[in-house]
Amino acid sequence: MTSRRESLKLASSILLTVCTLSIGLCTAPHAFAADQAVIADAGDGLIPGSYRTSTRPPATFFSINDILAKLDRQRGRGPNAIRMAALSPSSTATDAQPEQKQAPPVGNEPFGLFTFRAPEGILWRKWRGIEGDIVKEQVILDNCRAKADSCPSYAAQFLRLINAVKAQSGRDQLNEANRAVNMAIRYVSDFVQHGEADRWSAPLATFATGKGDCEDYAIAKYVALGEAGFPRDDLQLVLVRDRAVRQDHAVLAAHLDGHWIILDSRRSELMDDSDVTSFTPLFAIDHRGVQLFAAPYAKRPLLDDEVEATPAAASGNDSEEWTGQDGSNSSSAQISTLPLLM
Repeated sequence: MTSRRESLKLASSILLTVCTLSIGLCTAPHAFAADQAVIADAGDGLIPGSYRTSTRPPATFFSINDILAKLDRQRGRGPNAIRMAALSPSSTATDAQPEQKQAPPVGNEPFGLFTFRAPEGILWRKWRGIEGDIVKEQVILDNCRAKADSCPSYAAQFLRLINAVKAQSGRDQLNEANRAVNMAIRYVSDFVQHGEADRWSAPLATFATGKGDCEDYAIAKYVALGEAGFPRDDLQLVLVRDRAVRQDHAVLAAHLDGHWIILDSRRSELMDDSDVTSFTPLFAIDHRGVQLFAAPYAKRPLLDDEVEATPAAASGNDSEEWTGQDGSNSSSAQISTLPLLM
């Protein structure tokens, strides 16, 4: 009897356990679904994904100014150190005028340059010698005007050229002088004609032989235009380095209507100085004497460790040099090491 009761009691316990497990398995899916619904309802008022980061620390925002100030404080620049960093976006509209850069001034001499007196040297001696020869030849020309029958043929030729130039005006006058002198003289280097590296001749001496080099052409045009009434203040013999052919060269520059015009023995047409890009101007010569060309520069304040720049040639060193070799023998000609302000 007792064992029957124990068997019933054990069976009841097993049945109770099975029923409990069954009830738990049946109710679990509904509980899980309820939990999902609760989460979904709670997420309706939140930023998407925010529930995923609810356990992370809040974001920290900073500016570049804060970082720079912090670095300054760490480097001992004081607790109140402040540095501002800002960039103006290129798309920002503004009515402010852009900063104007100071342009270098433009000189009144040929090629827009300035000139200053060259130190005494070879060119001064050459030019003074030519001026003396021109004065002597002036006497011959005056005699030719007074007594044409006793005038030397070469002087009469040059006098006719002067009269032809005088009959023109303005640019035509310059064109006549350039064309007539170029046709009257045949190019011959000083080595061939005189056995010298560089000799300058006055016009009548050149016309007497009918030969000369670039300086002789330029000098003849200078005198012819002056005799024809062209202002001498507006005439300059210009000694240049022609970079296109790597040769020293001489031309005449004439100032007309606010422009400098170049008369070249190698060209029949006139050229504005702004159109000649292969010349490096070295010296300008006229009734004032020998002048050095200097490139213009914008005036600016000197720094503490700077001194006022002065032309090296102004020291008075007799170092100027002009080879004058513009012909076939000029391949070895070199410009002097005179430090020009070019």
